[in-house]
Amino acid sequence: MKTVLLIDDDASLRRVTEYNLSQGGFTVVAASSGQEGLDLFSKVQPDIVVTDVQLGDVDGLEVLKQIKEKKPDIPVIIITAFGSIELAVRAMHLGAFTFIAKPFDRDALRLSCVKALEMNKLHRRTRNLTEEINRLTGAAGMETVNTAMAELLQTALKVAESTATVLITGESGTGKEVLARLIHRHSPRRKEPFIGVNCAAIPQNLIESELFGHVKGAFTGAIKDHQGRFQRADGGTLFLDEIGELQLEMQVKFLRVLQEKKVELVGGQQEEEVDVRIIAASNRNLQDAIGKGAFREDLYYRLSVIPLHLPPLRERKDDIPALVSHFLKKHDAPPEVSFSPEGLRKLQGYDWPGNIRELQNVVERSIILRSGPEISAQDILLPESGKQSSTGIFQLPSGGISLEEVEKSLIEQALSQADGNRSQAARLLQIPRHVLIYRLEKFAIAQ
Repeated sequence: MKTVLLIDDDASLRRVTEYNLSQGGFTVVAASSGQEGLDLFSKVQPDIVVTDVQLGDVDGLEVLKQIKEKKPDIPVIIITAFGSIELAVRAMHLGAFTFIAKPFDRDALRLSCVKALEMNKLHRRTRNLTEEINRLTGAAGMETVNTAMAELLQTALKVAESTATVLITGESGTGKEVLARLIHRHSPRRKEPFIGVNCAAIPQNLIESELFGHVKGAFTGAIKDHQGRFQRADGGTLFLDEIGELQLEMQVKFLRVLQEKKVELVGGQQEEEVDVRIIAASNRNLQDAIGKGAFREDLYYRLSVIPLHLPPLRERKDDIPALVSHFLKKHDAPPEVSFSPEGLRKLQGYDWPGNIRELQNVVERSIILRSGPEISAQDILLPESGKQSSTGIFQLPSGGISLEEVEKSLIEQALSQADGNRSQAARLLQIPRHVLIYRLEKFAIAQ
């Protein structure tokens, strides 16, 4: 049952209205003054508010204004015995759902409440759909108050109008794919496909087939023709994440496709023309990789026609409140849930090695573990940074500790921070990739 907060200082009319709404299937909470109504509003969190204008202490328009400041989505119906066009206009400008003059038919108020709730439900669905579209197309999570980030987004929107190849760099978890989707969404290719591929997640012996496609019988298991990512993105945008993980042999073939705008299917004899805009991304320093002979210089300059660097979250902590608000909505937190000022200060005092992805996880965890509607600093669990001592990086507990458990924990943390990317996790641990794979098997860590 939906809850109606009824505010009216006329005791007899309040009782009659309360009865009629109850008969209509509503749970009614009644208040005899404006201030009492505002106090009850904070306590009961009603689905709809019905208030008189003349209340003695705080008038109904002020009640309407304060409710809309606290919860803009709550529909408010104004009732009054002193109706006028001017008063009705003021009420509607303040956000009232409708204005009903006394005396009114009981069915009219019931019907207005039902319509208000239906309209509110429709608005929520529309907003949720818009947020989901924004998430899928890349608009969500990109609002910013940070100067450097705002300049980056302005540049990205200018770049979006062109067909130039873009190279996005930044640490893992900073939102490189989100930025790529934003560019695509504002480009002339917005109605065509956006196809993403994580170059580090595909085995090297399969990546050529995944990118360029293959014909039936090209290799064992190729039981039918397979369309590659380039063909699927034809006319649209191909996003190549972790481009630095491509082996040199594959880099040569990829460079040729960029230059010729043609792909040759694995096992095929003919080339296919493709019209694809490339947006590449890497959390590695590709210029360092060039110096080490791990990345082709000619490919780097072909990709970085427009270089965009996403700053880590620790350099844009002023965006944390807006990002927190976004993630509260994304994880369907109840509307009354929010972070306390102390909680936000705790989030802004942390360095976020996992960047926005880590912040999202912390917000989701805090929603689950919160002790009340306001998430306090105590509800927020953040990893404690290691303490430097004269004897080493970590302090050994007096009771000792299992070395294998420490090693397993560090591997799991590295994988989490790298979003499951084994190559990136190996770099974080400063070990070869094959050593990491051996330890994954040793500790039975599922990936």
